[in-house]
Amino acid sequence: MRFSVLGSGSAGNATVLECGSTRILIDAGLSAKQLCLRLASLGIDPATLSAILLTHEHGDHVRGLRNFLKKHPTTIYATAETAHVVREQNIGEADWKTFEAGQEFTVNNLTVESFSIQHDAVDPVGYVVSNDSFRFGLLSDAGFVTSSVRLRLKNLSALFVEANYDEELLELDTKRPWSIKQRISSRHGHLSNVQVEDLIREIAHADLSQIVFGHLSSDCNCPKKVTSLFTTIIRELGHPTALHCASQAETTPWFEVAAPFRLI
Repeated sequence: MRFSVLGSGSAGNATVLECGSTRILIDAGLSAKQLCLRLASLGIDPATLSAILLTHEHGDHVRGLRNFLKKHPTTIYATAETAHVVREQNIGEADWKTFEAGQEFTVNNLTVESFSIQHDAVDPVGYVVSNDSFRFGLLSDAGFVTSSVRLRLKNLSALFVEANYDEELLELDTKRPWSIKQRISSRHGHLSNVQVEDLIREIAHADLSQIVFGHLSSDCNCPKKVTSLFTTIIRELGHPTALHCASQAETTPWFEVAAPFRLI
């Protein structure tokens, strides 16, 4: 299995995961043109996608969906409530597969576990995609990490997690009004570096081979700060986990997830 983050940030989010001939796109928040260009840069023909999974209905996660589907019809998986809201955005005809948050389903040879998260959307979810050899988790746009989410993210082989803001930088930010800062830091906003640190300390283990941090605020966080913080933590924990910060402007390299995971 391997995965790549096509782009991550307030202007658009999308991640692609590949296992054999199965290719899953998680979110389609970049423009259709950028989705196609960035997939092509990884050697993926957009027409070969097996499915698109949506985490929630916000524009930075579905912006490119309508135009992308015009040229590349693809089965879309989303909760019923998310699907209802996205359909109202004049997406057009599409092959929708709906589920309830917490349900499990399959896409070809892969098992997809959904789990509820807290965010200011109608029914937001995170995902764990797995087979007999690996577990890849994705957690983005979640204002608070519940005990249920922590449980779902145990025993991962690789993780994409948002690290949206540094608490001090958010407090010092002069561009955002107080109300926006309150929304960002609320239980239905986004995750801070401190919250992600707490999560990593709980779920990290020797077979967690890769963590990619995403959705970094351009004003209230920075890759250097995130990399420095979590490199220290991973070294302290004594694990060989590789770290990377995804950006808005470019696609990450492929991250190979080959090592088996151990139940702990």
